[in-house]
Amino acid sequence: MNHKLETYRFSDDGHIPNNILPVILYRQVTKAKDKSEWFENTFKTNGWTNNWRDVIYRCDHFHSTTHEVLGVGKGTVIMHIGGQMGISIEVSAGDVLILPAGTGHSAISEHINYEIVSGYPQGRKWDVLLGTAEERKQAIPRIEKLPVPSEDPVFGKDGELLRLWQ
Repeated sequence: MNHKLETYRFSDDGHIPNNILPVILYRQVTKAKDKSEWFENTFKTNGWTNNWRDVIYRCDHFHSTTHEVLGVGKGTVIMHIGGQMGISIEVSAGDVLILPAGTGHSAISEHINYEIVSGYPQGRKWDVLLGTAEERKQAIPRIEKLPVPSEDPVFGKDGELLRLWQ
């Protein structure tokens, strides 16, 4: 499957810690008719479970207990990633964002006519943090201790995550 790879790096902005690992964006990884179903099955096959289907929170948040994959199953959404110093990016059905723990993200689109399929390596439980001083004290050591996943959520052992997150 031909797809475009994009990577982004974000520094700690004082609220959102982000991560030294890059955000990975795969563009148009599937042409399946039911992209949500394809993403969920593919993520599960590659060990990224605890899946859900929904929209993204509209407030900037991050996770300290796990990395996260977001597959766009339907529609298009403009997301902000990387906290205050981050970027806004449009993702559409067939695109996949892999966010290392600590990476700020939110939906900034007004509409909710899209669907995200999410997953977490080894089905880890996720938290939702907003970047308060108290949260950060506990979150940063958790983020630093998280292992790199053993498989890329889309391409398994052949994925770019294994190379980019070494």
